[in-house]
Amino acid sequence: MSRTALRPDVPAVRLEDVAKTFGVVKAVDGISLTIQPGEIVAFLGPNGAGKTTTIDMLLGLQSPTRGSVALYELPPQRAVHQGLVAAVMQSGGLLRDLTVRETVQYIAYLFPGHRPIEEILQRTGLEALASRPVYKCSGGEQQRLRFALALLPDPALLILDEPTQGMDVAGRKAFWAAIREEATQGRTVLFATHYLEEADAYADRIVMMRAGRVVADGSAAAVKSQASGRTIRATWPGASPDALSALRGVDSAEVQGATIIIRSRDTDAVARHLLTRTPAHDLEITSNGLDEAFLALTGDEPAEPALLKGATP
Repeated sequence: MSRTALRPDVPAVRLEDVAKTFGVVKAVDGISLTIQPGEIVAFLGPNGAGKTTTIDMLLGLQSPTRGSVALYELPPQRAVHQGLVAAVMQSGGLLRDLTVRETVQYIAYLFPGHRPIEEILQRTGLEALASRPVYKCSGGEQQRLRFALALLPDPALLILDEPTQGMDVAGRKAFWAAIREEATQGRTVLFATHYLEEADAYADRIVMMRAGRVVADGSAAAVKSQASGRTIRATWPGASPDALSALRGVDSAEVQGATIIIRSRDTDAVARHLLTRTPAHDLEITSNGLDEAFLALTGDEPAEPALLKGATP
């Protein structure tokens, strides 16, 4: 089945109550997730959260202990076999003595109707490196080569595990520009990364896992706002810290001279109160970063499953 033959209303990924255990260890503990075609979804979580196991099940490398996994309504192994899914992993899969171009040509033989080789080299910024042996390529250049190989079959779904590992700043920027262009053509992208700024900048949607469970699912703005709140700064001479802390929706408050600083998960309501019922003025609201949200959601406190499930991507 070609990518263009897929129905646009069929989910790219559907996991329903998926669990995976290894002996007494629950690597994945009952997650449900639906990803629509064309979405760019970041998969975040600390080591041991269950991300890699989930990716392995999506690629058909592991079978769930419980629940179901479907890619475009097909079993993962069948979807991969039909060329609907391609992956960029952190390491492995390259023949060191071949050149970059030879590697792409070699893998292209496996996919009848593959995308043009020159187009792939250009898309991934490998044209100038085409005659270089793989063993002389840097780690970042080898990762770009893996990306090129993943694009060859023109997959509908790209699964990326730490895709920019080893790339320099310029390489990472070019990589994500290429990913965004692929997504505009209807390709779905699911990526796992430890670079939180990449998830913040490039993902349409963020899914956070902890201890095998989904603890957040929404846009970056929704995750940052609802998981770690926002900060309000305003001018209010003579304000009382105790009075500010007593306001509904305030998590913490402090006074620095004539400036008040309030942290809240419902800054809209607090700001409305300050502007209409107090002398506060010169008010500004700033979001906390994704790193604070990550720590709040994946820290040592007991996880609440799907804390932000249903937040608008």
